[in-house]
Amino acid sequence: MEKLSSESLKRTLKPIHLWGIAVGLVISGEYFGWNYGWGVSGTIGFLIATLIVTVMYITFIFSYTELTSSIPHAGGAFAYSYKAMGPFGGLIAGYATLVDFLLATPAIAFALGSYLHFLYPSVSALQSALFFNVIFIFINISGVKESAAFSVFITILAVAELLLFMGIIAPHFKMGNYLHDPMPFGWKGIFAALPYAVWFYLAIEGVAMVAEEVQEPEKNIPKGYISGMATLTLLALGVMILTGGITDWHKLSNIDYPLPEAIAVVLGKANSLTKVFASIGLFGLIASFHGTILASSRQIFAMARSGYLPRGLARVSHRFKTPHWSVIAGGVVSFAALFTGTTSQVIILSVMGAVVMYMMSMVSLFILRKKEPELKRPFRSPFYPVFPAVALVLSFVCLMAIVYYNLILSFIFFAGLAVSVFIFILTGKHKEKITNDVLLENIAVPILD
Repeated sequence: MEKLSSESLKRTLKPIHLWGIAVGLVISGEYFGWNYGWGVSGTIGFLIATLIVTVMYITFIFSYTELTSSIPHAGGAFAYSYKAMGPFGGLIAGYATLVDFLLATPAIAFALGSYLHFLYPSVSALQSALFFNVIFIFINISGVKESAAFSVFITILAVAELLLFMGIIAPHFKMGNYLHDPMPFGWKGIFAALPYAVWFYLAIEGVAMVAEEVQEPEKNIPKGYISGMATLTLLALGVMILTGGITDWHKLSNIDYPLPEAIAVVLGKANSLTKVFASIGLFGLIASFHGTILASSRQIFAMARSGYLPRGLARVSHRFKTPHWSVIAGGVVSFAALFTGTTSQVIILSVMGAVVMYMMSMVSLFILRKKEPELKRPFRSPFYPVFPAVALVLSFVCLMAIVYYNLILSFIFFAGLAVSVFIFILTGKHKEKITNDVLLENIAVPILD
């Protein structure tokens, strides 16, 4: 007979760990994926799209930090939306967050495989992606402090490499290249490019997933978010602009390894430094891959603990104090996604999940300001209500862009949501009230051991 235990997550993370997780979650977006935006908008069109999305993320992060610091819960937007809008709000936000992180993981795995294939053409991109999936499942099970320390180390290497990349190609930048065919599809292209601009920053919200494992979350979570956002903004704009000016950007707009290819243009493909750079480039992808597995597992854990997913997924390892079954479940989804679709399609679905989650979070912020004015808010959104309103409107614009240009993928996303709602109602979960100690106050709950 199985006994009941009361295992809980361990508070060990400091601001440097949060910076490492925040930047590490996102930094692969500087290495690949964003360049698909050139293909639909051109260099200037994509620059405008990126500036719009940067404004969206700055206003979103400052607003989201209010929620994260006042409700430090592993479920992130799921918990905020449940508290603000009840069971269906929690379900929609939870579903969107799962799509966001669970599909970001295989997209990054695709790119990892492509980078290795660039270095060693005989190595299969798919086999490499599957290999990395297995290795990082084990790393994430081993313990959150060890996992976060690895994030800091690998993220510092990734940031250093991007700075080196910019230093190498900057002298070869030509404004003529950058301004060649700058907006081939006009203003319509900017609209189409918004989802790829989101990829520059997508997943920074994942810091919320480790909120229950942070020391002094009210003080340290804002530090982690703000320092991470500042780092990513500088890197995104620097990499995008400089890369667009070294050659005909059309050649780089449809590949999974734009940075090694850009270095090859400058130094020559046979140059030993080109291969060295591509090898080091794996660090940025590994940092994000590791981070998305960490974040998605905590989302699965939180939703399982609250009864929205099978409760067995909420078991916490006695030895490592990590939700091992949640990590494994996320790995299984990633494995399945690797055998279907292309990188660009997986990115679009992941971005769709993200922007729906952003919208749900901003709506929750407005509702909780009215519904619970006495809620302890260690960090308040500056320029309220302007910041959350801007983030909400721009997120909606991004969602409309995705739906307009990706009707089939949008149908898949919303069909999945409809099925989730149907099962939710069929099982009667919408009638169950999640008590505050389970959802909002982070008190350990009995979990089958």
